Amino acid sequence: MITSDQLKDVLERVDALHRYLDIDKKKIELEEEELRTQAPDFWDDPKRAQEQMKKVKGIQRWVEGYKEVRTLADELQLAFDFYHEQMVPEEEVDDDYAKAIKAIEDLELKNMLRQKEDPMDCVLKINSGAGGTESQDWAQMLMRMYMRWAEAHGHTVKISDLQEGDEAGIKSVTMEIEGGEYAYGYLKSENGVHRLVRVSPFNAQGKRMTSFASVFVTPLVDDTIEVYVDPSKVSWDLFRSGGAGGQNVNKVETGVRLRYQYVDPDTGEEEEILIENTESRKQLENRNNAMRLLKSQLYDRAMKKRLEAKAKIEAGKKKIEWGSQIRSYVFDDRRVKDHRTGYQTTDVDGVMDGKIDGFIKAYLMEFPVSEEE
Repeated sequence: MITSDQLKDVLERVDALHRYLDIDKKKIELEEEELRTQAPDFWDDPKRAQEQMKKVKGIQRWVEGYKEVRTLADELQLAFDFYHEQMVPEEEVDDDYAKAIKAIEDLELKNMLRQKEDPMDCVLKINSGAGGTESQDWAQMLMRMYMRWAEAHGHTVKISDLQEGDEAGIKSVTMEIEGGEYAYGYLKSENGVHRLVRVSPFNAQGKRMTSFASVFVTPLVDDTIEVYVDPSKVSWDLFRSGGAGGQNVNKVETGVRLRYQYVDPDTGEEEEILIENTESRKQLENRNNAMRLLKSQLYDRAMKKRLEAKAKIEAGKKKIEWGSQIRSYVFDDRRVKDHRTGYQTTDVDGVMDGKIDGFIKAYLMEFPVSEEE
């Protein structure tokens, strides 16, 4: 049974959220922004209309999120009072408390996502490290982990490119995670090298092996975001898509390879960005999607430069080697530990099944970005 101090803590946290989120101001903003969508010529400019609808939905999420928290806190207060009048059982009060705490923690966590890219969908790419089959199998396990996380949080996952391993697993995969809330805001914590230690299923001697895979997460841009692509720096190659899918897959060059000669605006250094897309059987669709992924990468680079200038986040790719990993998954010791935050769990199976919210929350609390939209 909860104590009066626990109830007081819940009510105080809800009041604090009302202040932090400035809910009264957001309600007025919501009314004003919704009025704009009712203008007779609203849909004459579809792009502008989409931007406005996105703005309305963004404010709406905060208002409705707080409303849910407030309702659960009020229900808890009632249940607590009724319990002392012997009108409800102890279990009902505890259940209401658990619901209220979860909703409060979720909203508090979302309140930490203040970077303007946080509400966006994202592109998540996994590359296997050195080590052949071991690392390729590990990369596929990570792919499944993120797909399960996305599914549990209401996102959809599209695989835009997948390079299968030589014997098992995958060499690399590019996934677009869309449709839910704050995909980039949450998954940006996964950027870095992930290390696996286990008794190898591919080794006859049953040796303990270490494998690495790198994860890169970038915001996924949509048509409402302008990103300049210099057409003179773009070149295309075509190739035949591999894998299952019938005769068309192997006979027609539907796979596209986009090369972009990127020039760093600060240093002048040149770098080739390479993007492959085999998502569709239609070449034009693959071209369009590859261009969208390129724009996402260019946007991500500009964003990182902006944040680096404020010294708010760690930047730069790390080599896939010892000492650069962000998290270790030690299967035989039943332990997963994040080296940046110190957060760890013994629920290895749960983690590999997509239960990584504890790691995400610990990261956001350790490395908050306070940049406002």
